[in-house]
Amino acid sequence: MTSTVDRPILFLDVDGPLIPFGSSEGRLRAAVPDSPTSFDHGNPLLDRLDPGVGPRLLTLGCPLVWATTWLEDANEAVAPRLGLPTLPVVEWPDSGADDVPRGLHWKTRPLVEWSDGRPFIWVDDEIGATDRVWVAAQHPGASLLHRVDPTKGLVDADFSALAAWLDAVGAG
Repeated sequence: MTSTVDRPILFLDVDGPLIPFGSSEGRLRAAVPDSPTSFDHGNPLLDRLDPGVGPRLLTLGCPLVWATTWLEDANEAVAPRLGLPTLPVVEWPDSGADDVPRGLHWKTRPLVEWSDGRPFIWVDDEIGATDRVWVAAQHPGASLLHRVDPTKGLVDADFSALAAWLDAVGAG
């Protein structure tokens, strides 16, 4: 059996994949924690979280890592609503956009560095062709850069694609 330490890392963005930008009608309202923090109190976007996504992410068996500008706030406001534990957070470098090659997402290089050669999945709504080419050339391990439709967030087809990739790389 493959341990979680050997499984690919799953880098997870919040806005778009977990908080869709489309209509929140028809989405389940997340359970509100017993003692809301001042950060999340009254944030209407958090009502767009689907509490069923957390268990589905955990079922993938990958170590989850926040790859979001929410930083530690994702652990305080998002994780409890999804039933996720406190997760590690990628700390973004202070360098400016001038350091990023044209067309490359500003998260791409830090995620490859953070993975340190380990296989990874990156779930985000802003992944492009340049990111895929750059990662293929710069990252020695297997990787899946999975773009989520930001109007829908993570849906069944996304989870199927993630599980299929994990099976294909022998981590399933």
